[in-house]
Formats: sequence, structure tokens, C-alpha cells
Amino acid sequence: MQYENSIRSVVIVGGGTAGWMTAAALANAIRTGCTITLIESEEIGTVGVGEATIPPIRTFNEALGIAENEFVAATQGSFKLGIQFVNWGRLDHSYFHPFGTYGRNFDFLPLHQYWLAAHARGEAPDLDALCMAWAAARRGKFAQPSTEQRSVLSTFDYAYHFDAGLYAQFLRRYAEERGVVRIEGKVASVGLNGENGHVNHVVMEEGRRVEGDLFVDCSGFRGLLIEGALKTGYQDWRHWLPCDSAMAVPCERAGIFTPYTRSTAREAGWQWRIPLQHRTGNGHVYCSDFISDEEAAEVLMANLDGKALADPRKLSFVTGRRNLFWNRNVVAVGLSGGFMEPLESTSIHLIQAAISKLIALFPDRSFDPLVIEEYNRIAINEFERIRDFIILHYKLTSRADSELWRYCAAMDVPDTVTWKIEHFRRNGRLVQRDADLFGPPSWLAVHIGQGNMPQATDPLLPLRGVDHAEYLRKLEGALARAAEAMPGHADYIAANCAAPG
Repeated sequence: MQYENSIRSVVIVGGGTAGWMTAAALANAIRTGCTITLIESEEIGTVGVGEATIPPIRTFNEALGIAENEFVAATQGSFKLGIQFVNWGRLDHSYFHPFGTYGRNFDFLPLHQYWLAAHARGEAPDLDALCMAWAAARRGKFAQPSTEQRSVLSTFDYAYHFDAGLYAQFLRRYAEERGVVRIEGKVASVGLNGENGHVNHVVMEEGRRVEGDLFVDCSGFRGLLIEGALKTGYQDWRHWLPCDSAMAVPCERAGIFTPYTRSTAREAGWQWRIPLQHRTGNGHVYCSDFISDEEAAEVLMANLDGKALADPRKLSFVTGRRNLFWNRNVVAVGLSGGFMEPLESTSIHLIQAAISKLIALFPDRSFDPLVIEEYNRIAINEFERIRDFIILHYKLTSRADSELWRYCAAMDVPDTVTWKIEHFRRNGRLVQRDADLFGPPSWLAVHIGQGNMPQATDPLLPLRGVDHAEYLRKLEGALARAAEAMPGHADYIAANCAAPG
């Protein structure tokens, strides 16, 4: 049954990862009565720095019915068990942010409380050693998690590294097979409805007029519709996240084919390393106040695993968000809605989250303000909670060797960050508010990894009367044995999802 007020046409302005993820998901959700059109120009490049992901991407692919091995092979993909952080809290130190948990709670209180007590007595292994994801990652191993909940192999999760351009091509084929129409060309102007201010149509450079009911802005930093036409406004977060530039370059893959991303802090920023089947992706994210573009490129090129496959490419950005992600009949998806610096690989997740909310709160042509308000409430909250987690990495540092790190250690941070830092600093408690994308294990990894050691444990701990030291030793051994028995990351890919050729 077709309702008279249903959306009849969706126009997506912009391709790339954001555009084709949107097109594929809407084509899967909308089966009849509504056209989906995507406009993109091959002359306009895409940013494409988001080649590392977090575990919810698996849910997105599964919802579309995409087979994992087919997807990994088509995108030159590899597997990701977490992120190794090098030189963040202090020089010559590293820690791991895992996907999954630290062992499994064995008593009333969280496991890390027992680890804190053992650590205070000098009897605890490194926290990383109690995590299945790191036990496998440090050995270059990968296998699917176990569905047997009593097994330590059920305590980790995973995501992917992949070529974002190839992923967009993969989803384009998926979307076009399901009726999405692609229009090649550039948008020259945007027409607004004189009565309600909604976007009524866009006009292509060759004069073609494309009308729609709902418009999705995937035009990248330009925000062609959400900002260019609707003047939504932008919140600049550089006072908390000062990096505003990046140099990106691929290089030949060399050394161990690691199943994790690496982030290495540099004097004026940090460098990413993302291993794919056919190459390694690298980038130097930096603050232009403290280093020149030329120096940033030199730092990047001097710290590659293998031979560079291109010249460094400069990207400029302002970390922050639009005042609204949904304004009138325009929904901003991806970089058009805001930029979150890629430290925790959230750019593709934020695309996915925006699409999921759009489908969950899909409008009719009345564009009920209550629906739009709820979408923006959820989207803003998620964006800001992710922001807080990334700020934590910069704030919790004892480095004083360069201007950037001195600035970050001294800077004021949002109350929502201070509240979490202080709760952990006092009693090792991992408190949550609202819907945090990153749960307690993630915050624990950064707190401990960057030196925010609690002054005391949970006051309930000494009243439990539990012998924990033996359990921690047994857990460390069990994780090590399970990891040794797993196949190598390269071997797993060769057997299941090697890219053609």
C-alpha cells in the first residue's frame, strides 16, 4: 500500500564511501514506491583516509547480506583486533586498545579492580596480557571468535582494514543492482522552496534539473546542501583537538602482516599505519601551528615500512560538527556533517550510524519536526561522546618534549571528560552516561595505557575476600596458549579471502 504522503524520491549528492554506503543501505531498506538517485563527479576526488574500522561495520555488512570473505577479498582487506598506541602517554612506551574485553569477570567486581590491587603489590602482569585481542595481535594471529561463551576465544571482537575506494565500488555495484540510478556530473546550483526553505532541486552543470523529496548530503567537507544552501553553521573543536592537517601516502607492505592498526605519537601529532593485502596505508596527522607541511611530510616519509608508492597528499580539516545533522529536508552523512579526527577509526562508523538513524527515523513528506529533533539529539550525543574519548588520549599525557603535548596536557577539557577522568583516578571506576560508543574496556585501555593510575581501588574490593592473583596468572597463560594455536593473519587471509591476483 502506497501512502499519499510517503517519500517518493531520495537524492544523494556525492559518492565515495558515504554516498555509496547510503545508497546501498537505502536500496536494501526501500523496496518499492521510491526512487533513489546518486549524483557524483569523477573529477571530484574523495578523501578516503578511513581505511580502518571498528566492529559495528560487520553489522552493516551483515544487514546488507554481504558475505565477509567476498567483501574482504574485493577490498584488499585485512582484519583488525584493535589499535596499538606508541609514545602517547610517554616516550618509549606502548599499549593496546583491544576490541573485546580483558578476560571475563569472575566475581562481583570488574576484573580490572583485582588487577589494580595486584599491580599495587607488584604481582600483576601487564594489563595487555589479560586481553585475548592483544594475545593474538602481538603474535600476528587471527581467527574467528568462538561462540562458546566459556572459551577465552569468545572474549575478543574484530573489524577490518580495507581500501575505502574499493569498498565504494563494491557498494556501487550492490546499489545499482537494486535500482539506484547514478548521475555523473557536478552540481552547479541548489534550488530552495520559497515557502518552507527546503531543498527542492539541484541543477547540474549541463543544465539538468534533479528534483527530490529527501536529500542526503554526502558532498564531503564542502557540505554543498547542509551548509552551502541551508547555512546550518559549524562548531569548531580545535581548542580540544588541535590537529588540523594530515599527509597521507601508501607504501609497499613489509614485515609482519599485523592484524591491528598502529598509531605512533610524533612531536606535533601522530602517524597511522594500516596494513592491507596489497599495500600499507600511512598518514601523519598534525597541528599546523607546531610544524610546517614540508616538515610533516618529511616525518611521514622517514617512518614508512616500505617503499612509498606515491607522493604525500595533503588534507586539511577542522575537527567539529554542524549545528544540526538534519536540517529541513537535508540529512548530512559523512564529512558534510562533521569531521572527527581519525585517531580511533570512527569516520566510517559515523557514516554507518547516520544511515542507521535515518532508516530508523525515516520521514514522510511532512518532515515532522519531532522526528528531526530526535535524530539530531541522538546524532549530536554520539558525536560528542566519541569526541570525549579522543580528547582523553590527548589530555592524559606526561609528555613535555614538544609544544603540542605541553598544550594538550594543560588544556581545559569538557566536563564530561573531566568527570570520567576523576572517577577513574579516585577509585578505578569506569562510569558511563548516555550511549557511549566506546565501552568500559576501551576507556580502561586508555586510562591505564596513558598513566591515569587510580589512587585506590573500589572500596568494596577488600571486603570481598577473594583470592585473585592466581586467577590472573591462569588467565594470562590461557590467553597465550589460545593465541599460539590460532592461524597466522596472513595464512587466514590466504585460505579464506585473498584478493584476486
